[in-house]
Amino acid sequence: MANKFLIKRPIISEKAHDLSAMGKYVFLVEKSATKPEIKKALKEIYKVDATDVNVSNNPGKPRRVKGHEALTSNYKKAYVQLKEGQKLDIMPHSS
Repeated sequence: MANKFLIKRPIISEKAHDLSAMGKYVFLVEKSATKPEIKKALKEIYKVDATDVNVSNNPGKPRRVKGHEALTSNYKKAYVQLKEGQKLDIMPHSS
């Protein structure tokens, strides 16, 4: 049984919207998640088959908080290619 909490949420942006037209979706995942674990979690949560998973580790960005320097949290993104003919309805539709 895959850990359902590996996938935090889908990322909804212009780039992610353009990728969804090609059957690729972007998710924010736990920093410790591996590609096979992400595939299993997608199958369990969304009932879809991933053919390819690419991950990107992103560093936190510097921010100013009340005059002090701070960093946002580091995060990991997963770019998932779905099997031909499958799709997810997580992207808002343009009007």
